[in-house]
Formats: sequence, structure tokens, C-alpha cells
Amino acid sequence: MNSMTVGARAIELDKDGFLVELSDWSNEVATALAAAEDIELSPEHWEILELLRGFYAEFQLSPATRPLIKYTALKLGPEKGNSLHLNKLFNGTPAKLAAKLAGLPRPTNCL
Repeated sequence: MNSMTVGARAIELDKDGFLVELSDWSNEVATALAAAEDIELSPEHWEILELLRGFYAEFQLSPATRPLIKYTALKLGPEKGNSLHLNKLFNGTPAKLAAKLAGLPRPTNCL
């Protein structure tokens, strides 16, 4: 089991860096997780993270890449709901990395 310290809190992570307790997520935790991936979160990143958290709240699962693209296009329009945009934001692994930063479980079909 791994952990990271955010403020005064020790946050438990699984072997792949995903939160063990989804309730540990906060904006500060997301920022720390992103920093560990060499990403500085922009408003565009936050928009996708909030969208993902909404998807998880609605469906109780983290979407794989294709459903993530479709859901993003549905909610934010085709200029943001496409693989090029999401790959640029999340280093070519949008479903897995965005789920991690959003404090959600790994999508089931992501390696």
C-alpha cells in the first residue's frame, strides 16, 4: 500500500496510485495526484474531472475511453468530446488517468 501526504492528511493509494478510499478525494488531492503525473490542472482538466465524478455518481463506474468520449461530447460538445482533446489533456491515457485524478476507481477494461 502506498500513500501520499496532502496537507496534514495521509492519503492511502493502491499499487497503481488510485485512491483506496474514494471519500479522500478533494481538489487538493486531485492537484497532488496530477503533480505526481507532471500535470498542472487547467480549467479544461477540472471540467473533465467534474464531468467524470458526475458520471460515476450516476452510473457507479468509471467509464472506459469510448464511453468517456461519448459522455463528454454529450455534455460539453464535440469540440471537447473527442479523443484528440482528451488525449492531449491526459497524456494519451484519458480514461485511466482522468479517473485517477478524479479520485475514482480504475476503469474496468483499462490495463
